[in-house]
Amino acid sequence: MDLSAYFQPVSAAIAEMGDGDFYSNIASSASIYVEEGNFPSLENASLCIVGIPDDSSLTDDADEVRRFFYALAKPNENMHIVDLGNLVPGDTAEDTRFAITEVLFKLLDRNITVIILGGSQEIAFSNYKAYEVLGRVINIASIDSMFDLGSDTKPLSANNWLSHIVAQQPNYLFNFANIGYQTYFNGESQIRLLNELGFDAYRLGEIQGDMVRAETLVRSADMVSVDIQSVRLSDAPGQTDGSPHGFYGEELCRLCRYAGMSDKLTSIGLYNYNHIYDNRGQTAHLMAHAIWYFIDGFYNRVSDFPYRDKQNYKHYLVRLNDGDFEISFYKSKKSDRWWMEVPYNGERRDQYQRHLLVPCTYTDYQQAQQNEVPTLWMKYYERVN
Repeated sequence: MDLSAYFQPVSAAIAEMGDGDFYSNIASSASIYVEEGNFPSLENASLCIVGIPDDSSLTDDADEVRRFFYALAKPNENMHIVDLGNLVPGDTAEDTRFAITEVLFKLLDRNITVIILGGSQEIAFSNYKAYEVLGRVINIASIDSMFDLGSDTKPLSANNWLSHIVAQQPNYLFNFANIGYQTYFNGESQIRLLNELGFDAYRLGEIQGDMVRAETLVRSADMVSVDIQSVRLSDAPGQTDGSPHGFYGEELCRLCRYAGMSDKLTSIGLYNYNHIYDNRGQTAHLMAHAIWYFIDGFYNRVSDFPYRDKQNYKHYLVRLNDGDFEISFYKSKKSDRWWMEVPYNGERRDQYQRHLLVPCTYTDYQQAQQNEVPTLWMKYYERVN
């Protein structure tokens, strides 16, 4: 499959940025598609940027982010990133969605971590479909002020992409976590539905007061979807439907660094940016910083996801209810991060195994020591048993 047929080059000026006075910029360590017939090689690639506009008139959105991103200093001297340019929209929305899924499937199948510059957040549905083609059951984390659980009987949009995923059969979604929802943007019926599905949802104030919990939610995800409208308008004016409340820019960057550090995560998308409303490129600059922090996290991964090898972990076995049952906790000797194991021996164990080691905090371990079952553990246990 020739991926170059799906893309158009970005502006050559982006790739020709000179280094800063005291540092080498990211452009100097990137293979960027800027010339027809000179598509970058994916050989030995580990990180890849893909621009996916809503339509051919909005390629400026992704390129505006690139303009700030490639001028930044490299987060790691050994970094290398491939930029495939901007996806050429198909004749129909369905054609475009098919192309997105095909491209992302090919990249994920090569173990390349993908950074998506959207575009509408409905692209997250096509991102999910790429994992479906891989046959991989996944966790999704969404940094968003809304659940996006609109009716799946309506055409796919940024407001109902999650409903369309939930409605898929067979289904490859193991868990979904919303990070930072704002109650006044979500009806009671949506909040109730999310709870009935057993998904995780944390209000904006909860996350801002407990970023350690946010780290575990992101660490659990295979795929992260970032709605830039989750950031307050004062920090990110380049959005169509913004709010005076939301994450601060530095909080978004912190969440993206957590995502980059996760050994499990293989794709992240930043969506719903609109350069038309962006005062002096402020939002594009913030998104560039968020990507920088993601890459910084990526190059600081310590390979401590205890999926196969548990040798480098301290194992704590906590017995509850006078020994009626027990919970295994694992603490990484490399990073001091925690996981707890959920027992399951059903027919889908091979598909679920990656998700049965649930990222948690020291607080969850302390709760179990007090003979209380951690809420997160119980949620996962009920889902698989």
